[in-house]
Amino acid sequence: MEGGAFSSEHGEMLQTFQKSIVQVQNILDQNKLLINEISQNQESKIPDDLSRNARLIRELNDNVRRVVDLYSHLSNNLTRTTEINSVDQGESNGRAAGNNLLNSETDMKDYLEKVKARGFL
Repeated sequence: MEGGAFSSEHGEMLQTFQKSIVQVQNILDQNKLLINEISQNQESKIPDDLSRNARLIRELNDNVRRVVDLYSHLSNNLTRTTEINSVDQGESNGRAAGNNLLNSETDMKDYLEKVKARGFL
């Protein structure tokens, strides 16, 4: 593969990866605000605030699903890229990237467990 084509492919992949990470971070920041509002509403015990929590919790759940979908797409894209790189650069690179993907999936599972533990899923 020529250097220009290689750089172009990886540049596009990096831009897509960065865009997805920014989307995930924005959603997680929004979730933090939602969780804070839900907690405040729960503490206030005001009926209108408590009923508003149902909508906020649905929004939080939808956001968590979006994060899972984004991580899934990232994982699939990285897997495909790793497979291509494995052919070009040998199996050792593929194994190292695969291990990093497992760490990302483990991190996501930990995040979801924490959200479930707080009663939001």
